[in-house]
Amino acid sequence: MTPPLGLLLDVDGPIASPVTRTIAIPSIAADLVALANAGVPVVFNTGRSDEFLQGEVVGPLVEGGLRDEARVFGVCEKGAVWFRITPEGVGDLTVDDSLLVPSQLREQIARLVAEQFADSMFFDDTKRTMVSVEQRTDVDSDHYLGVQPDFDRAVLDLCRTDDIGALWRSERHPAADGSIRYRLDPSIISTDIESVRVGKDLGAERALDLVAATGAVPTLWRTVGDSRGDYAMADWMHGRGFDVAHVDVRPAEGVPEKPYDVLTESGVVNDAAGAVFLRRWAVEHVGA
Repeated sequence: MTPPLGLLLDVDGPIASPVTRTIAIPSIAADLVALANAGVPVVFNTGRSDEFLQGEVVGPLVEGGLRDEARVFGVCEKGAVWFRITPEGVGDLTVDDSLLVPSQLREQIARLVAEQFADSMFFDDTKRTMVSVEQRTDVDSDHYLGVQPDFDRAVLDLCRTDDIGALWRSERHPAADGSIRYRLDPSIISTDIESVRVGKDLGAERALDLVAATGAVPTLWRTVGDSRGDYAMADWMHGRGFDVAHVDVRPAEGVPEKPYDVLTESGVVNDAAGAVFLRRWAVEHVGA
């Protein structure tokens, strides 16, 4: 049977609290398990690492009673790393090595953080392909956002010195051969330095491949995110003819005009909004 629904979910914001970086609302894990056990494919499409998903997301799903037949997947680092989530934890993990950030740049950024920015951010050493530097949880958001552009500019200077073509915001800085292979992608809690080939659209493509390889693919999908970049999931799905609507759990950033429905929840944001939608879908499709 074709499942009635498929879910493609960003993690930070709609699932994990951007404050605690954990699943802080218990109903989120319970409703995800109920939906997955009822046959709804669930794919986490995130910039986070597989280690983060294992530590903060997989455990609550396994403890919540995830069944063998449930189709739940993690697509991490915006499409560069992927795996199945089972009652035993994480299945075989695949890494696209063609998307690696150069090791020299990775080491330089780690040094930059340690020497100049350690009071406001930390180097995420769990990433396999990209480089991520994240706000410390004991640092005020306004302080971090004030320092973040200085860090981003320093990384861009490293790219220029190493002749690595890079993008940052509206700035383009090609390498000597004219190529631009990497970009700096800031969010409200981090900056990712990543291949220009990765993104939530590549993550959506990986997700559909994983779902199709394990059974029937739903025609109806809901994508969920907290930033403009997350709309790329719904853009990709809509472009392939799926019936998709996107849930924006932080619409204050601005809701763009789209050829599909954009759903928001009045009065709540981030994981509180994510919890509302998951509860609604669990009742509608599972009766839970």
